Amino acid sequence: MADIIVIGGGPAGLTTALFTAKNGLSTTVFDTDKTWMHKAHLFNYPGIGSIDGSDYLETLRTQVDHFAAERHQSEEVTDVSERDDGFVVTTDDDEYEADYVVLATGANRDLAEALGCAFDDDVVDVDVTMETSVEGAYATGAMVRAEEWQAVISAGDGAAAALNILSKEKGEHYHDFDVPADAESVYGSLVDEV
Repeated sequence: MADIIVIGGGPAGLTTALFTAKNGLSTTVFDTDKTWMHKAHLFNYPGIGSIDGSDYLETLRTQVDHFAAERHQSEEVTDVSERDDGFVVTTDDDEYEADYVVLATGANRDLAEALGCAFDDDVVDVDVTMETSVEGAYATGAMVRAEEWQAVISAGDGAAAALNILSKEKGEHYHDFDVPADAESVYGSLVDEV
C-alpha cells in the first residue's frame, strides 16, 4: 500500500510526486503520457529560459525516479473509490491502495465525479490546499480551473497538494526547503543533470 497515489503525469502530478517522494512518502504515479505538454514549448516558466514541453516532462520524470517513486507508465486508471480510511485505484491490470489520492488528469474530471467530489459549475471544487470535498482526495491543474491551464500553475497546485499531505503526515506545517550546502546529499548525481 502506498502513502499516496498520483493519477496523471503532467506538471501537477509529477510535481506532487516529486515533493512527496523526496520527503519520504511512498509514492505511486500512473502516467498515460497524454498530457498537453507534448504540444507545448515553455518560454514563460520562471527559472527556465526556453524548454520543449516533452523535455520538461523528462526532467520531471528523472527527478521523480531519483527519489524512488513507483511510476506506472502507460497504465490507465479506470476507477477510484474510498475504502477503509483510504482509496482504491483500479486499472485494467490490478488494484492499488493508498492513504491519499491526487487527481492530476488535466481537464478530464471523470475520476473526480466517480469518487463523489463536489463540483463548482464544471470544475472540481477544492480548497486552497487542493483538497476536494472527499477527505484525503486532492484535485489539481485544469480540472479545478475553467481556463488557467499553465504548466507553472499546475505545478503549483501539485506542490500545494503535496505540502498539505506532508503537513498532515508529519503533524505540523511542513516546508520543502533545501539549501545549497545540502544539494549533493539530497540530489546526488542530479545536481549536474537538472
